[in-house]
Amino acid sequence: MESAKILIVEDEPKVAAFIKKGLEEYGFSTEIAYDGLIGKALALTNDFQLIILDLNLPHINGFQLCKIVREVNTKVPILMLTALGGIDEKTQGFEAGADDYLLKPFEVKELILRIKALLKRSNEMPSPMPEILKLANLELHKDEMIVIRAGEKIELSAKEYKLLEYMITNKDKVLSRLELSDKVWGIKFDSGTNVVDVYMNFLRKKMDNNFEPKLIHTRIGLGYVFSDSQD
Repeated sequence: MESAKILIVEDEPKVAAFIKKGLEEYGFSTEIAYDGLIGKALALTNDFQLIILDLNLPHINGFQLCKIVREVNTKVPILMLTALGGIDEKTQGFEAGADDYLLKPFEVKELILRIKALLKRSNEMPSPMPEILKLANLELHKDEMIVIRAGEKIELSAKEYKLLEYMITNKDKVLSRLELSDKVWGIKFDSGTNVVDVYMNFLRKKMDNNFEPKLIHTRIGLGYVFSDSQD
């Protein structure tokens, strides 16, 4: 664990040097960013095991940077450092995605204890299994937004994918045009439009026409059913 690579985002050179020296004495590998922009670039392009993040940073503050990192990396532990110890600041930090909060000034030993606890917790967390929705020989990989039918990758538009995902999530259920227009397009169904039928035809041509079994079934007067049953 002591060989973990840690990013220090701190704009005060003396504080950054103090942290770096303390961590390296305990065997950690460190890299320093002196402002939020550099911190963002390093955090998003390198594999760090932990990020130490000051709040009052130039260009991008710590709250903003924490949110940016969390959008692409939900696993890396983030420890915030600040002289602001109010409940509002702590709440904002945790809501931004921070895992822990340490007030300045602090002892290196306390920092090391916090880091070890975060790394231990991170290492003990099981890796989430990729979510794959399946029906017959169709696979929908939610994490990567990939659709595979009988081993063949199917290229779908964003709206076609969303329609398919909603249908496979609600397999064997009759889905009305009203429900589909609301859940997939976010609009109230207009009886004068055929957008649902048009996209259903697009979907059929791409992932149903040349495969067996057929998965998209029309229920006249009711809507559509996504099922591998031929009844």
